[in-house]
Amino acid sequence: MTDYLVPLILFLAAALALRKQENAYGILLQGGAEGLQLLVSILPALILLLTAVYMLRASGAMEILSGILAPVLTFFGIPPQTAMLVLIRPISGSAALAVGAELMAQYGVDSLIGRTAAVMLGSTETTFYTVSVYFGAAGIQKTRYTIPAALFADFVGFFMASLTARLLF
Repeated sequence: MTDYLVPLILFLAAALALRKQENAYGILLQGGAEGLQLLVSILPALILLLTAVYMLRASGAMEILSGILAPVLTFFGIPPQTAMLVLIRPISGSAALAVGAELMAQYGVDSLIGRTAAVMLGSTETTFYTVSVYFGAAGIQKTRYTIPAALFADFVGFFMASLTARLLF
């Protein structure tokens, strides 16, 4: 069924444009041009975020920060082995998936750490990526309270993920 969904949507859009006697091809080209302009406007922020993530991981700074955060995470009941995931998730979703996969490969998917990592990946957001993309697309320069509020929501997500994984385990 899903294999036919995209062609069906394209057919319906073409039929609707034909019914309204509009130039569907011209509208499609205009939308593509607007999409490329949006990509050009947000591309620098994306490149900066990905470069920062790579530099932090390659320099060993993430491991140092993980060690520093371990006692704080333990206090809140979050397994300290997930510190790298806690640090990287607000920045990059793909890097967080890689860290989560490493945790699950090392400790097992049914372990407390594996389940905690899985719930963390599903209950938190890539805050800086999301803010840079959506605010960049909308032309918003001042994030004001968005970043602190979103990071607090991420922390609550991490804490609840740990609690949920403990209840499941």
